[in-house]
This record gives sequence, C-alpha cells and structure tokens, in this order.
Amino acid sequence: MRNSCLAGLLLLLAGATPALGQNSAPLDDALRTLLGADTARVSVVYLDRVHRTALSLGGDRRLHAASTMKVPVLIELARRVAAGEFRWDDTLLVRNAFASIVDGSPYTLDPADDSDSTLYLREGRGVTLRELAERMTARSSNLATNLIIARLDPARVQATARLLGADSIMVRRGVEDGKAFRAGLNNTTTARDLARLLDAVAEGRAAGRETPAVVELLLAQEFNSAIPAGLPPGTRVAHKTGWIAGITHDAAIIYPPGRRPFVLVVLTSGFDSEAEAAGRISAVAATVWRWATTKPDPRE
Repeated sequence: MRNSCLAGLLLLLAGATPALGQNSAPLDDALRTLLGADTARVSVVYLDRVHRTALSLGGDRRLHAASTMKVPVLIELARRVAAGEFRWDDTLLVRNAFASIVDGSPYTLDPADDSDSTLYLREGRGVTLRELAERMTARSSNLATNLIIARLDPARVQATARLLGADSIMVRRGVEDGKAFRAGLNNTTTARDLARLLDAVAEGRAAGRETPAVVELLLAQEFNSAIPAGLPPGTRVAHKTGWIAGITHDAAIIYPPGRRPFVLVVLTSGFDSEAEAAGRISAVAATVWRWATTKPDPRE
C-alpha cells in the first residue's frame, strides 16, 4: 500500500495521471461527495510526501491562471537573484506603460482594477525588486507584476516552470493586456502545474538558496478567504490566490504543526460569485486537512 501511494506521488510529479493508492480512496470519495455536481467546476490536486499520497480531481483541466501566474514569476525572479543576475535591492522605475504582445501597441493599467492601487502613486520613482515582489505576491499588485515580468521576459519564466515540472503552464504575458485577452493569448494553468511548482518550493528546489525568500513572500499573502479559511486559526499557509470574472483559485503549501508541509491546489470556474467559489475552496481545504492531520504518519 505504501508503495502504491509513493508510485502515485511520483507519477503525478512526473506527469502521468496516477491511480489512487487504496489509503487515499476515502479522501477521494469524501471530496467527490462534498463537491457533488461541482466536481466539474472545481479542480483539486493534493500532494503529501509524508503520507506518500497524490490525489487529483480534474488536475489536468486547463483554466485561465488569473494571478496564480505570479507564482512562476516569483520563482524566476528568485532564481535570477540566486544566480547573481539581480539583487533584491535593485530598483525598477515605476511606469504605467506596457506593450501588447499582439502588436506592440501601448496599454496602461487602471488603478481601480488593481488590488493594490498605492504603487501607482509612485510612478516615476524607483522601487526595489523586493518590494515589487512583496506587492505582487501579498497584495497581488498587477502593476508590480507587469514591471517584474517585463524585466524577466515571459519566455524565460515559462522555461523555468517547465524545468520544475509544470509542463503545460502557459506564461505568455503580463496582466490586463486587453488585445491579447480578446485574441485568446492568455496565461493558463492546471492544478497539477501549480502543485508541481509549489512542491518544488516546499522541497527547497525551486530557487536554490533564495527558495526561503519565496516561501516568506507566499506566507505574507493578504487574501485569505479561500484555503486558509478552511484550516485551524494560526495555520501557516504559503499561498497565492487568483481571481477574475468567473475564476477563483488558491494554490498553497500548508504547514501542519510538527510535520513536513503538504501542497493543496484548488482551481474553480463558473461560480456566480467569488465568495461562493471561496467557500467551496475552503470546504475542500477543511476536508483535506482532516485527512492529512489525522492519518497516522507511516514513518512511525
């Protein structure tokens, strides 16, 4: 049984769709019962190296990434810092002017549509990469994201994601490129892709010596109505949310007391409200938490 669960975990990380180990079948059943007809609108991937478990419900369903695309951007930035190409204290000039990937035409971001509007007040001034990364991750700043991704190059961000096993994620552009959106040139992901990236972070492989910085930035997330809401108060959760019309996501590394963390990614589409989707995500998180923290550690 232990071997089948380990094989499932390795297959999920390697790219194949695993058969569930017998000891995770009750969790699979519980989630399907919880979600009911919403199984078609909710994708779940749970990776737990302690229990040698990989669970995927619709883990290969492709969706608009929304702000979860900021996870591979953050990883790429940290890798470049680790390589000595950048320093966290390097500065970028704040400017609200970007080029569409469709035809190079200029576009700007609307502060009213950004979850962090204060950065726009500093246009024309330099801001450190560290602060931009904090704003991109914790506050989901679109302006900070576009400044960083323009410096990094989306192609290199995607190449790094592929290197870490996210073999179908598409990082094409920054955010709010209206022409690209209308042309269908969007950033897309699967729950499996994000789980692989976060597993690399949890295991310390994502960005070398700068991986702890990635974790700390994800721990600072300010939007906590989805996965964290389903966990006991005070639980450490390093995560990135994302939402646009009809899309609400949360991708997390969860740190139960006294054991290694596990990864949980829940992507949703088609709900009438963000609050409804967040409620489904938190219910999934609560179900997975109960299973992960009450199941005996196989090492004991």
